[in-house]
Amino acid sequence: MDTEFARTFLAVAAAGSFVGAAERLHVTQSTVSGRIQTLEDQLGCRLFTRNRAGATLTDAGRRFRKHAALLVRTVEQARHDVGLPPGYRASVVVGARIGLWEGFMLGWLAGLRRAMPDVSVRAEIGFEPDLMQGLIDGRIDIGVMYAPHRRPRLELTALMDERLVLVASPDAADGAPYIYVDWGPEFYAQHSAAYPDIAGPALSVNIGWLGLRYVLDYGGSGYFPLRLVEGLVAQGRVIRVADAPEFVLPAWLVFPHDRDRRVLDPMIETLTHLAKRRG
Repeated sequence: MDTEFARTFLAVAAAGSFVGAAERLHVTQSTVSGRIQTLEDQLGCRLFTRNRAGATLTDAGRRFRKHAALLVRTVEQARHDVGLPPGYRASVVVGARIGLWEGFMLGWLAGLRRAMPDVSVRAEIGFEPDLMQGLIDGRIDIGVMYAPHRRPRLELTALMDERLVLVASPDAADGAPYIYVDWGPEFYAQHSAAYPDIAGPALSVNIGWLGLRYVLDYGGSGYFPLRLVEGLVAQGRVIRVADAPEFVLPAWLVFPHDRDRRVLDPMIETLTHLAKRRG
């Protein structure tokens, strides 16, 4: 289906008339009428009821509107992702957990901009299912995550081990909440083994940043990567809970086997080197 037909359909629906749509699209009214007629022939149904007042959507037209909007958005996003900005030799999409961007990958990204200024980079935040699907679909070029799944045509490389430690606000009283941060299935298994009798947490979050902000602003405790909280411990803003078990959470680097090695391999190498330095 020609996306111009979908775009014209949306213009008529918004304007309420073929004349108004023609003015918005800067085409003739006959062009709008022809496109809508062709679209109706392709779909096998009437999309508009024409009358002197203009054009109103039929039931079929109302149902088609969401599909037309999705089609137009998808094509526009594809043009944005595929189109290479002037002056750049390549475009790369990197996706990772927000906790991995913070205090680790943002520094790598800044260094990458200096080392490879002719490569356009799109940085994204996501969870493992979305990141993996993006890699499978080819929308994401490099993914960094805690619990990837092995898939054909994707390579997995161990990047580093996160040390998750229990910290609490300095003035946390006995009634201060324990915030359970969902760091993924591996953390859940280790946490359940270490705390088999713990009751369900009163507060749980799916992003570490959110849990840490709560501890800092309102008090409480929770498990967070040591690299994110060691500065806060040194400042006295949180304290390490004595004798609390630590957990190890491996972070993985995932990328396609049939990648553009001239572009992606230097990026992968610098990220791996940075992880080794931090370890």
